[in-house]
Amino acid sequence: MTLTRPTLAAAVALVLGSAGMNAPAQTGSLADDPRVSDAVQLWTKWMEYQASIARAPAVSWGFVHDQELIASGAFGQANPATDRPATPETLYSICSISKLFTSVAAMQLREDGALRLDDPVAEHLDWFEAIEDVHPDDEAITVGRLLTHSAGLPRESDFPYWTDPDYPFPTSEQIRRRLGSQQTLYPASRYFQYSNLGLTLVGEVVAEVAGAPYDDYMRSALLDPLGMADTTTDIPVDLHGGALAVGHTALNRDGTRDAVIPFRTRGIAPAAGFASNVPDLAKFAMWQFRVLDGADSELLKASSLREMQRVHWVDPDWATTWGLGFSVRQEGNRSFARHGGGCPGYFTEFRIEPKTKIGAIVLTSAIGSEPGLYAGQAFELIAPAIEKAQEASGDAPERNPDFARYEGVYKSIWGQTAVVRWDEGLAVLGLSSRTPAESLERFEHVEGASFRRIRADGDTSGETLRFELGPDGEVMRFQRHSIHMERIEP
Repeated sequence: MTLTRPTLAAAVALVLGSAGMNAPAQTGSLADDPRVSDAVQLWTKWMEYQASIARAPAVSWGFVHDQELIASGAFGQANPATDRPATPETLYSICSISKLFTSVAAMQLREDGALRLDDPVAEHLDWFEAIEDVHPDDEAITVGRLLTHSAGLPRESDFPYWTDPDYPFPTSEQIRRRLGSQQTLYPASRYFQYSNLGLTLVGEVVAEVAGAPYDDYMRSALLDPLGMADTTTDIPVDLHGGALAVGHTALNRDGTRDAVIPFRTRGIAPAAGFASNVPDLAKFAMWQFRVLDGADSELLKASSLREMQRVHWVDPDWATTWGLGFSVRQEGNRSFARHGGGCPGYFTEFRIEPKTKIGAIVLTSAIGSEPGLYAGQAFELIAPAIEKAQEASGDAPERNPDFARYEGVYKSIWGQTAVVRWDEGLAVLGLSSRTPAESLERFEHVEGASFRRIRADGDTSGETLRFELGPDGEVMRFQRHSIHMERIEP
């Protein structure tokens, strides 16, 4: 049989109708709240510094709250050879974030009654029986275990597509043929073993059960209804160096990176093949918040998405937790449903916090960059500002417009420091910090161009920060502890 999902027009009508009936009246954008905009500015300066010292050629990012893209931006060059700048609309291979889309498709088909999570994989893919099961008396390899990476399968289809110079990703037919020469690693449901082969098989199940090619089903069942027109289920190599950022290798010893040639993931696409950009992934995040709110059940029920985003697998070391498709992780007092991605030339991160309806997207064009760190620290800096703006929308601290003159990046031989407006005064952050929310220091105005540090204990004030102005009134540098830092950018 062939299963289809609603058209884009139907989905848009549903969303607009739901918004009109259920959504509260909008009283203004959270992006306009100075607490939020200052936090975004500070995180951006920190992230750009971190990406720069990592020699990441391009980074595009976005921060979502509920149905709003609070802020987005980009840093660097999508194509260094032509000086093409990166923008939020720049396309990247999103690598393993692809697994989330494949997993949603499987859950859609389950809702339609076409499959169950405890179905043995061989029930839908008879050719799967070709793999040598070295633990035949143990539990069956099921669709659900593929989604939690606990099926005991090897990590990859047996091709060197991650390292050979031409990245020889196999076709679906080649994967099937090679499966007969592979064997399981562990008994099913014994250990976590991250497996691109496993999620590739989920994509094969989706296509088989839907009675349609994988790409056709994904377009009609998810991408088109969400308006994700720029997202593709395999890498659009014809756009390489143009709309699609050029990927780069890990750092060489001399601090340079080499460009990676364009490639297609072919049969591995359900696990690692999608390409997308910040606006489209923001739509994906917003859709999830609508679903969880019960405002949009056309593509997936809230109960199914909640099921995907809670822990279904805990490894024996109690350190690895996984949902259905989603990596489910607790960091501090925040719980994330997320997935990162890494493939030839690109590292990426998509994470949402369902409880607060906040999401972060970071896409980079370099192996070994740290999008997970950047996104995680965005939550530490920006999420609290969003929460304050929601709780006390009319109580934003008064900003002194004259303090804008002090904002910028300053440097000395010891490194670089950012200064931004913060509450009624300023915030100062050493950009080499790995934990910017913990490291930022607040300063209150004393007089003229002088500020004094507000100690965390609140008992007394700390040292003085003095800015020095040039003849034209422009800030040139600041002095702290008798140490000077020169202003290098506004």
